[in-house]
Amino acid sequence: MPGIVIKPRARIFHGHDWVYASEIRKLFGEPVAGDVISLKDYRDRPLGTAIYNPESQIVARRISRRKQQLDSEFFKRRIEQAIALREKSGVDINLARLVWSESDGLPGVVVDRYGGHLVLQTLTLAMYQRRELIVEALVEAVGPESIILRNDSPMLAAEGIEEEVAVLYGDNPGVFVVEAPTVEGGVKFEIDLLDGQKTGLYLDQLDAHREIAKLAKGKRVLDCFCNQGGFALACAKAGAASVTAVDSSGPAIEATLRNAELNGVEINAVQHNAFDFLKHCEDQYDIVILDPPSFTKNKKSLNNAMRGYKEIHLRGIKLLDRDGVLATYCCSHHASRQMFLDNIVTASVDAKRTLRLVASHGQRLDHPVIPAIPETEYLKGFVLELMPSR
Repeated sequence: MPGIVIKPRARIFHGHDWVYASEIRKLFGEPVAGDVISLKDYRDRPLGTAIYNPESQIVARRISRRKQQLDSEFFKRRIEQAIALREKSGVDINLARLVWSESDGLPGVVVDRYGGHLVLQTLTLAMYQRRELIVEALVEAVGPESIILRNDSPMLAAEGIEEEVAVLYGDNPGVFVVEAPTVEGGVKFEIDLLDGQKTGLYLDQLDAHREIAKLAKGKRVLDCFCNQGGFALACAKAGAASVTAVDSSGPAIEATLRNAELNGVEINAVQHNAFDFLKHCEDQYDIVILDPPSFTKNKKSLNNAMRGYKEIHLRGIKLLDRDGVLATYCCSHHASRQMFLDNIVTASVDAKRTLRLVASHGQRLDHPVIPAIPETEYLKGFVLELMPSR
């Protein structure tokens, strides 16, 4: 088996599974992109097996600490293990992320389940080349009605993969409805896996929707960056006095209104740039929810991203009425939990308000975290209550 020899002090010696180009001492056996290769340390001791792509900044991603082939049995075993983990954690696997990349030993493979339909992403070249084996394993493990490939991520360019959306198994399910058990009676969402703006829902936020909804009865709620209305719908169904949902995307606002009608609730859905809305809004709210898309995809833009978070935090805090609650989320792993919390504190100081921490949120258990691979943890959220002036 061809492979690479890794330099001393590389991150793989600290538990990470990635090898960057700068960490390679030498190649042997002439591996080509998409190959399964062996890993060795600088003393020729084995470190396991990895998938290889010299076109990527991450040249190798370890898949096992032993010798391993990417065959049918491998995918069946790893997918079965991933599903068993979700079942053990108590997550409803009918509406869940069934496979989460490195966290399930399948680098670049993401599988989301929406009832009888699966959405697959293959974000690494080796996994893309073996997508038929992955589909075969999913069909055996889950027995889905359809499997949709949604390879429409900008991350694909780094792996040399062209963007693609296609039906890999079954027929196009078209538009259908799923129900999330976030509040009593559930919240219904209209889903379009093939032609929709996203692959469905933000499954990682379903627990947060439930927790914020518990605070919403009789409250005036503002949901900024609402997407398809996850927080807004949960709060409205929980008995909020009023709910305003804001997003710059027309399709997102249209989806929010359709979902509101589907659930028999009233939401004031506004198509507007959330930054401008927060800046010019003259209303007061009991709950302000800030759940923007990632403001940064790399470390270089982190400072600009934190300025963006600071702006929305400052504006959001100023819109809070007495005893108001701010629920704010960050989905970039480049911004640490402490960095994000410090950002909120700085904004509260500028707003001349004091906030009390009520709860901390993270990604749902169907998005497991490997501490040695910090990239597997990206979502962090804080719920804070405005303290009386003193």
